[in-house]
Amino acid sequence: MNNYRRQEPVWRCAVAGGPKGFRAVLLAAVFGMLLPGTIAAAGVGEPGQTQPAATKPAPAAPSATQSVPASPSGVKPAPSAVQMESWHRTLLKKPAPKRGCFTATYPETTWREVPCKAPPHKLYPPRRPGAVRSLVVGGTGPNFSAVVTGHILQSEGSFDSVANLTAECQAECSGGSCSTNQTCTPSSPTNEYSLQLNSKPFATSACKDSPNPDTCQGWEQFVYAQDSYSPSDTGSAFIQYWLLKYGPPGTACPDPQGTSCTQNHVGTDGWCPFQFQPTDPVYCVVNGPFSASPPSVPITSMAQQKLAGTAGRGIATPDSITVWEGNTNYEAVGGNYFPDLSSQWQAAEFNVFGNANSSQAVFNNGATLAVRDGVTDGTTNGPSCDAHTYTGESNNLTLIDSAPAAINGPMPALLFSEAIPTAGGLATCADATSVGDTHVTTFNGLHCDFQASGDFVLLEAPDFTVHARQASGAPSYPNAAMNKAIVTQMGTTRVEIYLQPTRILIDGKQTDLADGKTVLLPTGVQVTRRGNIYDISSESGNAVRATVNSAWIDTIVGLGQTPTAQVRGLLGNPGANARQLVTAAGAVLQQPVSFNDLYYKYGESWRVPTAKSLFTVTAVVPAGSAGKLLFGPKRPVEPSNPTKPLYAPDLDPAGSSHAMKVCKAAGVVDPALLDDCVLDVTVLKDDKAAETYRTSRVPTGVFRPVMTSKPTAQ
Repeated sequence: MNNYRRQEPVWRCAVAGGPKGFRAVLLAAVFGMLLPGTIAAAGVGEPGQTQPAATKPAPAAPSATQSVPASPSGVKPAPSAVQMESWHRTLLKKPAPKRGCFTATYPETTWREVPCKAPPHKLYPPRRPGAVRSLVVGGTGPNFSAVVTGHILQSEGSFDSVANLTAECQAECSGGSCSTNQTCTPSSPTNEYSLQLNSKPFATSACKDSPNPDTCQGWEQFVYAQDSYSPSDTGSAFIQYWLLKYGPPGTACPDPQGTSCTQNHVGTDGWCPFQFQPTDPVYCVVNGPFSASPPSVPITSMAQQKLAGTAGRGIATPDSITVWEGNTNYEAVGGNYFPDLSSQWQAAEFNVFGNANSSQAVFNNGATLAVRDGVTDGTTNGPSCDAHTYTGESNNLTLIDSAPAAINGPMPALLFSEAIPTAGGLATCADATSVGDTHVTTFNGLHCDFQASGDFVLLEAPDFTVHARQASGAPSYPNAAMNKAIVTQMGTTRVEIYLQPTRILIDGKQTDLADGKTVLLPTGVQVTRRGNIYDISSESGNAVRATVNSAWIDTIVGLGQTPTAQVRGLLGNPGANARQLVTAAGAVLQQPVSFNDLYYKYGESWRVPTAKSLFTVTAVVPAGSAGKLLFGPKRPVEPSNPTKPLYAPDLDPAGSSHAMKVCKAAGVVDPALLDDCVLDVTVLKDDKAAETYRTSRVPTGVFRPVMTSKPTAQ
């Protein structure tokens, strides 16, 4: 959950406004939108590059609607990326002339009817409820979905880059749940995968006859499916429709009902029932009547493909699916089982997954994909983010823990990356941190030192609260503080992490959680331990990561959806202004902020009184204990504020010189991060403190409060 931000004027409370390499992202985003096979590397944060020639679309003729000067030899040059994109967008706006399948090759400006193929009878089921969450993309893991405030009329997914991808196989997973450690065997099918563009489940009139109309929802999938690759093979581009939780066991699906429904089978003549288990609710599924036949492509050339889905607009204008490969578009008209999709569709996900039946696409180590999830909603505004997947299929990649970039334009898009292996970061739509001794970075990128002692509100949002317990570094460093305990409340579930001794409490009861184990609670809150890292997450995608070190806890707080205007606390910036501090009472402190105001107005407003603390166990810091907490009766940490700031140059050079060597060896080069790192390694007396800064945000401005007079209690 680390963001890297573009350069801003220095003003001294680190402002980080977007993913790293922001300028490169913007340039790459534009060219990546225009030309399949161009590397935008938005989530990775690397400069744009050109895909190897083998993965570029085939050269095409110039547009019939534009005049292209002939070369001296009389041969017209190949069309530009802008011309190709304009041609493609023009076709997407043209409805098919009738039901069936169609194609158009550049520079054709009208659809040509071609034979259809039958859609496959395979099921592409939704994510199974109640499964333990993992870090894979899709299935039991997350995926980033593009969200709009209006309604999506059309969505398109593509890959700005496919890097270091050499092989893929399909893994079938037991129990409909794939983990992160699936492997390929000699018998595993290769080049078998699906591209899916999925709606978020939505209310639909198709549920009107459901016994449970309040819980029944529609779900529409635009699917490109490929069983194998050879130059003579074709894939299938079709639409699959679902009614989720249509009724209790034994419920018949609505009309029209399929005539050849069997277990794990779907047809085109009517709804077929589906259940994960015999005691589970009945779902209903049906395929659209037609499938287009784009040529199959090797997985290494996946960047050539774009997958678009167009919502039906009432009875008269049916839905459709379009696949763009090279210089040709392939389209199939759907069954329009949800004619109200265009008035209900607000979130779309896109990615590459296993090909049906909750399977997993397994990629080689080193593979990295840059994903573009585009939406058309009548505006040019970049979409918001939702860290959810809706499909049961998955891939073995992990979302890179940088917040997705929202790109404005004629096809606004969400850009993100996924790879294998990764550092295992917790990917969320936005993140904020409280690390070291103690450096705070808000969701909007505002970075400050906050060295007060006591219990404080890190985050306060609907159904999501996080408190931190900070203890002074006295007597050695009385003007420093570090996190000694973290508590979060997600809905009605409360999880606490304590240091000295390390322990975890769930709803007030101490819980033994072995390394590598996970607890999934009935409320949907999940707690996972990986070594000294504790991940706490909710069904909504909100998350807290507590890394328990020798004498302090590093904390990352992530949001499952953005924007979230109601986020408050030390990590929040109401109003999305990264140049303001807002107290608990709503008072706005403009820069520059005095030392007194930072701690006695802003900080004190977010201090948690003992009576309102979420912590079950309170603690006292004995004199001379160097910040070590003793847990016992209901006694608070001694509240205090520093008397002056503490920075690396204030340290004894004899001690800080070692820290400087450790931090530089860890690859920390940014001056602001290097200052933080040296301070942490010295004050915390642990070289491991430098590890945090390997993947930390690179601040582009550092805020330090103004010392106007000696601080006094207020």
